[in-house]
Amino acid sequence: MLLYLRLLKESFSFAMNALRNNKLRTFLSLLGVTIGIFSIIAVLAAVDSLDQKIKADLGDLDKNTIYLLRFSFGPTEVPRWKREQFPNVTYEEFEYLKRSVNGVDKMAFNLFTRNENIKFEDKTVSAVRVTPTTNEFDGIDGVKIDQGRFFNESESNSGTAVIILGYEVANGLFDSFEKAIGKKVRLYGQRFTVIGVTKKQGFSTFGDSRDNAVFIPMNFIRRLYGENSSMLTPAILIKPQKGIDMEQFKGEITQKLRNYRGIKASEEDNFFINVLSGFTDFIDNIVGQMNVVGWIISGFSLLVGGFGIANIMFVSVKERTNLIGIQKSLGAKNRFILFQFLFESVILSVIGGLIGLVFVWITAMLLSKLMDFEFVLSFGNLVLGTGLAGFIGLISGIIPAFSASRLDPVEAIRSGL
Repeated sequence: MLLYLRLLKESFSFAMNALRNNKLRTFLSLLGVTIGIFSIIAVLAAVDSLDQKIKADLGDLDKNTIYLLRFSFGPTEVPRWKREQFPNVTYEEFEYLKRSVNGVDKMAFNLFTRNENIKFEDKTVSAVRVTPTTNEFDGIDGVKIDQGRFFNESESNSGTAVIILGYEVANGLFDSFEKAIGKKVRLYGQRFTVIGVTKKQGFSTFGDSRDNAVFIPMNFIRRLYGENSSMLTPAILIKPQKGIDMEQFKGEITQKLRNYRGIKASEEDNFFINVLSGFTDFIDNIVGQMNVVGWIISGFSLLVGGFGIANIMFVSVKERTNLIGIQKSLGAKNRFILFQFLFESVILSVIGGLIGLVFVWITAMLLSKLMDFEFVLSFGNLVLGTGLAGFIGLISGIIPAFSASRLDPVEAIRSGL
């Protein structure tokens, strides 16, 4: 054991000498490993960060939540021209499904609208995302209220002019969001009483944020514009009870809505049941493909880096041929020489890999500060990067180390004279 520790120490010393004595050659050779490790770990860190952000954004939602509307969240075999002819879901259909479908935990009716301006006295916040909805929406979509409350069933049904402001909207209209509760703001030319302010969220992976959104009772908009306005895109959100058979549940919703719409048995559905778990699976598939592409692209850099390490080791064997001959003449066994060069190859490669990891860490720190997005360099990726660098060094150093271990001591000493 002590012998191998001493061997490791000597190999580390030789590696450091190679770095000191041939700085440019070693730097250029290690550059491939550094770039390769940087590329792979940077891609993995970016994908992991994106995956973590998506899960955080969707963390408050039940994966079995259903979005019932005329559009599909994912790829579909229904032609576009046919999808464009599908009717919107209606409030009457929402009420019918709420009464007749079994196994529903919560159900809400949403209207996706265009952005609007909202005013308080002489202050205006522009491009605010307005979400008209029903009272059970906060129990489905996980709206977090910082101050005040969400509107109740009575306010929802009657279409009372109350509003919940996003964090940034409240800060833009008032000196501090704590002062917003009870104030009256103007939207759609109407006065709304502020009854709640949401917690700060930041931008989500999908480019939107509740910080710049407001929530109002859906029936207020229905009373103001009706349901046939081109600015409205309705959707029914359904959260099933825990442990329910999802296929049976979706089948019941499909059958109830088909019956309500009078769709014949020979006709296709003219609506889509989008389950959130299918959307997250679609996202996971994209994330997995990004990982594969990152590995393929970065693999070429690692291949070049491996050739660079092999080149260093062949040159190192050539320069130390005389020393190898002396070591073998003094009784050094072949495996001693083999391990000596293998250790050196691994150490040099790991040094290149560590430099690449440092660059990834610096890049992650800079991007996290410059962007509203947290790049995470996990311990697992650090271990992977270091291990991968060591593996490249091991593979690259096998042939040079083996050739060194097979040198004849007499010929080796003679060649060095």
